[in-house]
Amino acid sequence: MTHGVPERRPAGIVTRGVAAALDLGVVLTLLGGIYLSLVFLRLLLSPQSFSFPEPRVLASISAWFAMSFAYLTGCWATTGRTVGSLAMGVRLTTRTHLRVGWMRAALRAGACIFFPVGLIWVAIDPRRRSVQDILLRTEVVYDWRQDLDAVTV
Repeated sequence: MTHGVPERRPAGIVTRGVAAALDLGVVLTLLGGIYLSLVFLRLLLSPQSFSFPEPRVLASISAWFAMSFAYLTGCWATTGRTVGSLAMGVRLTTRTHLRVGWMRAALRAGACIFFPVGLIWVAIDPRRRSVQDILLRTEVVYDWRQDLDAVTV
């Protein structure tokens, strides 16, 4: 404990990898729910000529990127936690242990979506930082507390 604030150890590659896999599952579940809702709506509006829509690769990939971006940005900017990070007991903060703002959360979400291999740097960096953490001055630390203001010093 330093100056009344518990020490927060940086999370490692396994913890962060499991959290990312859980978050991928959340995003895919959300997309599946949206797809099923649209299919059901289509069935309600036109039951006589109903057929399942043809999957469009570009639309599916675009929807995945948009949902991932919105999910990660919203979670990181509000609580510093996604569902995966909550399950693994970690939180995204600034280097000074404050909550990240919306702009930094959005930049980090984009960097994580378009350059996911940056997470691997956690296994090499002595301070357990990903490429995204280094560029945006963030860190992922163990923090099991549930309260939203636990991060502010």
